[in-house]
Amino acid sequence: MTRFARIALIILLYFGALSAIGGGILGTVDNGGGVPLEYLRSTPFTSYLIPSLILGIVIGGTQGAAAILLHRRNAYSSGAATVAGFGMMIWIFVELAIIGYDVLQTLYFGLGALEVLLVLGLVGALGPAVKTSPTQSVTRRQRHR
Repeated sequence: MTRFARIALIILLYFGALSAIGGGILGTVDNGGGVPLEYLRSTPFTSYLIPSLILGIVIGGTQGAAAILLHRRNAYSSGAATVAGFGMMIWIFVELAIIGYDVLQTLYFGLGALEVLLVLGLVGALGPAVKTSPTQSVTRRQRHR
């Protein structure tokens, strides 16, 4: 599980980074990349410049930094990947509150959630990576007493 989780997480983080940075660039260059300005009516923003910069730099940056740290087997990689995953989910929650639902938000919220789940798998928080039979579990418990 650990090798699979690590490789899958690296791939997802790089995808999230490229996607967020690309979205940030598109939103900056094309003022939202086709998203209507009326969605910003009830926000402090008059253009998509600041939200696009946040998407590209903060969301894309944390995703990319976590991918690089995990790729290098850095001690802080699990924490960084957790921050990146939760950051992606928070971004989607805010987007939902501001502009409403779009099917892509399901994909990106799922991406963030999957990243967090894979981190939990990496650190062993989801249980043992190898399934054991009930008798093996009892034997292990008796050994640790």
